[in-house]
Amino acid sequence: MTSAGRTPLPPTFFVANTMEIFERLAWYGFFALSSLYMTSPQNQGGLGFSEQERGLLQGMIPFFLYLFPVLTGALADRYGYRKMFLVAYAIMCPSYYLLGQVDSFMGFFVAFMGVAVGAACFKPVVTGTVARTTDETNRGLGFGIFYMMVNIGGFLGPFIAGYVRAISWDWVFIMSAFWIAVNFIPAYFFYKEPTDQSLQKGKPLKAVFKDIQQVLGNARFAILFFGTLIILMSYGAKWISGETTLITYAIWFSLHIIWDKLASPNVKAPWYAQKVSLGNKPFVIYLLILSGMWMVYQQIFITLPIYIRDFVDTSDLVLMLASYPDLLEFFAPVDVSLLQAELTRLASEVANETLNAKQAYFELVHTKVMVPTAEISQALTAITQTPTLAAQYAQTWAVEYRQVNPEYLIGLNFLSIVVMQLMISRVVERFHALPVLVGGTIILALGTAIGGIAHGAIMGGAMVLTSILVFSIGEMVASPKSQEYVASFAPNDKKAMFMGYYFVSSAIGFLLAGPLSGYLYSEVAKGADRPELMWYIIGALGVLTALGLVLFHKFGTTPQAEDSELELAEIN
Repeated sequence: MTSAGRTPLPPTFFVANTMEIFERLAWYGFFALSSLYMTSPQNQGGLGFSEQERGLLQGMIPFFLYLFPVLTGALADRYGYRKMFLVAYAIMCPSYYLLGQVDSFMGFFVAFMGVAVGAACFKPVVTGTVARTTDETNRGLGFGIFYMMVNIGGFLGPFIAGYVRAISWDWVFIMSAFWIAVNFIPAYFFYKEPTDQSLQKGKPLKAVFKDIQQVLGNARFAILFFGTLIILMSYGAKWISGETTLITYAIWFSLHIIWDKLASPNVKAPWYAQKVSLGNKPFVIYLLILSGMWMVYQQIFITLPIYIRDFVDTSDLVLMLASYPDLLEFFAPVDVSLLQAELTRLASEVANETLNAKQAYFELVHTKVMVPTAEISQALTAITQTPTLAAQYAQTWAVEYRQVNPEYLIGLNFLSIVVMQLMISRVVERFHALPVLVGGTIILALGTAIGGIAHGAIMGGAMVLTSILVFSIGEMVASPKSQEYVASFAPNDKKAMFMGYYFVSSAIGFLLAGPLSGYLYSEVAKGADRPELMWYIIGALGVLTALGLVLFHKFGTTPQAEDSELELAEIN
């Protein structure tokens, strides 16, 4: 399509994309640092949560963020996009601010859920605006610009948040709230409804729930599915033991088997009297398999930052920045006074035998230095005898053992997508969706394995950057093709509806990724002192997902075939 034959993009399109940048600045400014914040000690401004608590929050809350748009999108169609934008910002702005003011698990849970609800109101409206302000002549360009804005916000958000967290953790959340507050201006003064709301009323919620049942499953299936996941997450959060989990599962499934025996096969019976029923079985199976890919993908945001902080020596990158003092201070800042105070406190605890050198190591990494355990032991003994030495050690270690902030390294993911996505898309567009999807998933798995090698490597910083780059290439290959593959086997008259539920795989991936991260980091990386094994396990899950996709393609029943079988049964 030549530029002469392309419809110009309207002002509302650019207003929506501007708001997308600010919303991504807020989200990734918080989320890319969320693992660091939740696990940092309270005396350093963090929350001091356990790995299991962190994983539970990072799994459950984003799950609802990706699930709620089924309803919020329908509400936006009925009541107007502009109103939904304003509602989203009214919820998100105070919620982001409150994230930095609460210090209990439940308080953080409620504030985080507020962010999720607001973001769930925002997501379908901004993508709906892009869809409604483009046509066949410019839709590819429109969504390409939109995807670019997503990654620009994702790249800049962690950089700005990383800079202000050197002042105080509170400023991370103040900045996120500020970015959302800025969005009130374009939403209120410049945004115009892309359609005539008197004509575009959208689906009623009853019809939305009917679609959910047709595509995913009935209410009985939802109860069984969510109950099973809640039990699994409770085990991952260490709320119940392994033995209790097995007993609970045995009771849970037995009750559903009995319930199913007593239920009616009539699909028009009340929901509680129906048997458990999947919607479109092949599509649900595909979403469940694909959630494995998203489970692996999310580790770059929820596990990699704390892994870099705790286990990857980035002194090779610090050495590269040594000739540029201003850049060094930006990328690898160390608060010497905080480090000195921590050394004094830790020396006292070691002297009282309430802490050992290994535990002191994991306390000191929060001050952005990575010191060998043997040297920590010697220094704390010396400081116990001569407390004034704490200042000397703090000055020395701030120079010799300083580390680059993890969030800056994570930014390579977004930067690489901005630079490389178009080129990679052009390379893979000539191939069928499945081989590319499988290959991209395997590249994701390879990226995680390289991340494991970074632990103990001489050039740990360069190795983890390589891991992120490989990981990002896998994302750029697999993500677009995962949507294209849905379009390739969805029924022709239901493609739009099926594509609308594609994101459920991301929701389930988040739900699994959080507890998996918490468990593996606590039990394998720290508990067994095998951080590299943690990444090999995550990589293996990626390979299993790729294998599952191959088997699904070979043996799965297509929706078209299933529809044909139903039609044949009705004729007979």
